[in-house]
Amino acid sequence: MMIMIFLLCLLIFVTIIFFKKQKRGKKINTLPSPPGLPLIGNLHQLGHHPHRSLCSLSHRYGPLMLLHFGRVPLLYDKHDVASAPYGEYWRQMKSVCVLHLFSNKMVRSFREVREEEISVMMENIRKSNSLPVNLSKILVSLTNDVICRVALGRKYGGEVDFKELMERLSKLLGTFSVGSYIPWLAWVDWVSGLDGQLEKTANDLDKFFERVVQDHVNGNRDRTDFVDVLLSIQREKSVGFEINRVSIKAIVLDVFVGGTDTSYTLMEWAMTELLRHPKCLNILQEEVRTICKDRPSVSEDDIKDMNYLKAVIKETLRLHPPLPLMAPHESTQDVRLRDYHIPAGTQVLINAWAIGREAATWGPDAEEFRPERHLYSSVDYRGQAFELIPFGAGRRICPAISFAVALNEVVLANLVHRFDWRLPVESTEDQTDVAESTGIAIHRMLPLYAVASSTT
Repeated sequence: MMIMIFLLCLLIFVTIIFFKKQKRGKKINTLPSPPGLPLIGNLHQLGHHPHRSLCSLSHRYGPLMLLHFGRVPLLYDKHDVASAPYGEYWRQMKSVCVLHLFSNKMVRSFREVREEEISVMMENIRKSNSLPVNLSKILVSLTNDVICRVALGRKYGGEVDFKELMERLSKLLGTFSVGSYIPWLAWVDWVSGLDGQLEKTANDLDKFFERVVQDHVNGNRDRTDFVDVLLSIQREKSVGFEINRVSIKAIVLDVFVGGTDTSYTLMEWAMTELLRHPKCLNILQEEVRTICKDRPSVSEDDIKDMNYLKAVIKETLRLHPPLPLMAPHESTQDVRLRDYHIPAGTQVLINAWAIGREAATWGPDAEEFRPERHLYSSVDYRGQAFELIPFGAGRRICPAISFAVALNEVVLANLVHRFDWRLPVESTEDQTDVAESTGIAIHRMLPLYAVASSTT
């Protein structure tokens, strides 16, 4: 009993000190902050869907808020492009991605890969004979296979269950780590087994990528892939600096983590919204089928004239950005913003999901799926318009935008061109909202099942 009283008194004391510090901090005009708890700050207010929780908090405390969290774990010791701090190394790695991996020339060079994998996907759907198909699973498989061939030179299966490995990584990246936010409670992650899972997955990934890189070093290949390009840069030192093996593996990992989940998630949400809005689906089908009349498939050359298709992609990105919270940024120096003081070293989180649903920007129907709003709008998703930033903006904008969009557009066009789609008769799909998964990339909680009827 005495111990409980002592602990209660200690908690009250710490709470008083905590809030006194908060009040003193406001004298230098810090950002408004929701009341937090001692030791864990605002961590308890995030919930299972931080993008929604933060949006709700912003309605009360304003668009700029100060929240108290902790640190977050990173892979390959910040050698990848996504997590490397701004500096010379990051600039060098970013230039490699922009100029050598995701240039327009490289994107075009993989057109045949996209066409072949789409053809396989379409044939698999055709074999369903108008029975419900797990469209989520089909899109995951397509995206994995395309990225495997583009980045690694071939699809991996059998001896290495690469898809299972990536699924494991994606799940762990979205798992709450106590020690990452409350260092003195890091032992909880060890007891729960999370540390062991993280270590095993990291080791398995490293062994896999090490073997892939070594295979490329040893063998001759007919088609140049991302690993070949990076090894060529390493050998020839053609970019003016040395790129090591760790950097190669880190960049390739970025491609998979940043490309697989996000691409399939976008296509999954696009098909979800089209099935929930049959009029939009009919308009898109009419556009695609008119442009590709009497042709069995849609080519990438046809896409440039499909304005409604592009509007559907934009609207899906607005309502369902695959990464609702952009990759964390960090202020490198003290900043004054709207008369608020933001000290150097502050981690900055941007809620792209909330920005895309802001009624002041998008109108009273901001929560509705309406592709028409983009038909005569100059707002694009390439970082120039801050109303729509699913790929980020500025220095940290995703370098693979062209690669991602090329795949998403041609897949969606072929799906609606070749098949008529509907939800299964027995479907209980909620027509007003669809439950979201937890994690970094937000996809549907439950797989999307749909019925495809061939038009040929």
